Amino acid sequence: MTRIAFIGLGNMGAPMAGNLVAAGHAVTGFDLAPAAQEAARAAGATIAASAAEAVADAQIVVTMLPAGRHVTAVWEAILPACARGALLIDSSTIDVESARAAHAMAEAAGCLSLDAPVSGGVGGASAGTLTFMAGGSDAAFAAAKPVLEAMGKKVVHCGGPGAGQAAKICNNMILGISMIGVAEAFALGEKLGLSHQALFDVASTSSGQCWSLTTYCPVPGPVPTSPANKGYAPGFAADLMLKDLRLAQAAANASGAATPLGAEAAQLYALFAGQGNGGRDFSAIIEWLRGQAQADGGKAG
Repeated sequence: MTRIAFIGLGNMGAPMAGNLVAAGHAVTGFDLAPAAQEAARAAGATIAASAAEAVADAQIVVTMLPAGRHVTAVWEAILPACARGALLIDSSTIDVESARAAHAMAEAAGCLSLDAPVSGGVGGASAGTLTFMAGGSDAAFAAAKPVLEAMGKKVVHCGGPGAGQAAKICNNMILGISMIGVAEAFALGEKLGLSHQALFDVASTSSGQCWSLTTYCPVPGPVPTSPANKGYAPGFAADLMLKDLRLAQAAANASGAATPLGAEAAQLYALFAGQGNGGRDFSAIIEWLRGQAQADGGKAG
């Protein structure tokens, strides 16, 4: 049994903490939101009165927070309360620079650290089937792996500090671009008289095959578990996709990488979210694309 502190008990954090409890670990959590605290308590975690209290006796600290500024602020606050040699794991999706800054803070405090963002959404967090993309030292990864495996089905060491975040934003840039492509294809197929099932049956077994099609199909019917069959209730909200695409663009600009499709995807999701769709699943962009076609009179643009 490992003593684990979990800071950030939102839609992802609470079920992740619950899976750690189910694996036999002693989990003490903290979140500013009372509802998040209650969700984690219901999953078996002990709730502390503060983040510093949560980490005081922890061997491992996991953070799951909205943005880089939150991660660095929380780590700055909790590191003085952490035992020397403790392992800090950040599973937030943040910018690479903030991740590297957090690593430097941990090293200065005599602690191990890992940036380990996740893929798999709320469903994966609940089912314990997340993919972890980890950046940090070999020693930190070795110490973290058994704990990460209690929350996910695949754990990949991507390299040194910040490499996990780099892998996450590259992966999600692919996802954002591919979902738009799949959505456009279905919208075009509708105009040409193709049934959703016919297009799915062809594309899912030929060169158009991708995760956005076969696992997360943006139209109802072909993939019964996709959000399209649940009114586009978010497994991964459009606001979160937009956040990740913007992180990818910031990294591309900083590194001098050419990502024209990533830039276009970011612009399209910004328009989609800006029209009140940010809380819907990102695959609902197909409905917005249909609307754009009507607004343009069917012309490409």
